[in-house]
Amino acid sequence: MRKRYPGNFKAKVAVAAIKSEDTIAELSSKFEVHRAQIMRWKKEALTALPDVFSAGKNRKKQDQEKLIEELYRQIGQLKVENDWLKKNLDTIGI
Repeated sequence: MRKRYPGNFKAKVAVAAIKSEDTIAELSSKFEVHRAQIMRWKKEALTALPDVFSAGKNRKKQDQEKLIEELYRQIGQLKVENDWLKKNLDTIGI
């Protein structure tokens, strides 16, 4: 049966491996995880690290684009409603 580890545990072990204060063998004994697994988590963490800093900018840009789309949609809807009201006011004669 494979053992599953939560993400926060993997991150903790990977950070400890990146810090290099203890050897991989010491970390393996300390966290009761195989050395190869620690090295794999370390590699994954180092590979994903650049995305951590750029993800916030991308997310902010996507949120801004969604807001702009929503505002344009509302403007279009208000324009249609305004035109409809103008047309019907002329019909009523007010």
